[in-house]
Amino acid sequence: MDWRRHPSEIRPTVLVLGGFLTAPPMYRPFVDRLLERGAAEVVVARVWTPDWIIAATRGCSAITVRSGRALIDAARLSGEASEGAPLLVVGHSAGGLIARLLTAQELFPGRRFGAASRIGAIVTLGTPHELSAGSGVGRRLNEVVAGLAEATVPGAYYAPEIGYVSVASRGIRGDVTGTGRERVAHLLYRSVLGRAAVSGTLGDGLVPVDAAMLTGAQHIVLDGTVHGQGGGGPWYGTDPAMDVWWPAALAAWHEALACRVTGRPASFDSGLPGRYSS
Repeated sequence: MDWRRHPSEIRPTVLVLGGFLTAPPMYRPFVDRLLERGAAEVVVARVWTPDWIIAATRGCSAITVRSGRALIDAARLSGEASEGAPLLVVGHSAGGLIARLLTAQELFPGRRFGAASRIGAIVTLGTPHELSAGSGVGRRLNEVVAGLAEATVPGAYYAPEIGYVSVASRGIRGDVTGTGRERVAHLLYRSVLGRAAVSGTLGDGLVPVDAAMLTGAQHIVLDGTVHGQGGGGPWYGTDPAMDVWWPAALAAWHEALACRVTGRPASFDSGLPGRYSS
């Protein structure tokens, strides 16, 4: 069977790319919720906390390779579970930047990922697409991951053949004179956006809304959602948040599949740095 015969009826195989300092076991409840909502199969990239610590000093090459291997495993599963349909990739936090990097033609010398043909949608959850070039954590993440993504596959680079959905939260207000949590959020927002993060900036407790909005993507902003599992409240992978963003993600994925079937023919190996060509 071939997914192109009935793209609107296919269930997606999902690849989950975890966030900075996370590990695969942390996403087990999230995997269960994806399966409950109709995912055919779910693969979590085997990127562990030490991998992220090493990446902070040596760059993201190793993490991207591990994620690429997970993408290949998920694509094989899709052959059985989703009739070979392109994957729906969900990237949490920095994992959303890795998802974008997997579509680049030759990201590192001698390492050509070019996985755009295998991906039908990229959904980013609290991903810092826009980072400060100043000092602090934002500067280092920008050097290691975000700057590389913008240089190679800026914005929603492969739309409409890939659907892009950016999910953020305005659940926590940063305020230099507010509660303890608001003061911490203000410092974290400053580390991401620099001086642009003034008192009153809204975000998920780690990433401000403005930083999480990928140019050209569908934007979804949640209420009452925090960045990660240890944030003291429902995060992007719990039911209240998923009830909002998962239907949009599924719709974006199906629309991208339909575009590949009925839209302008495209080549995923044009020899150019990242664009489709007819």
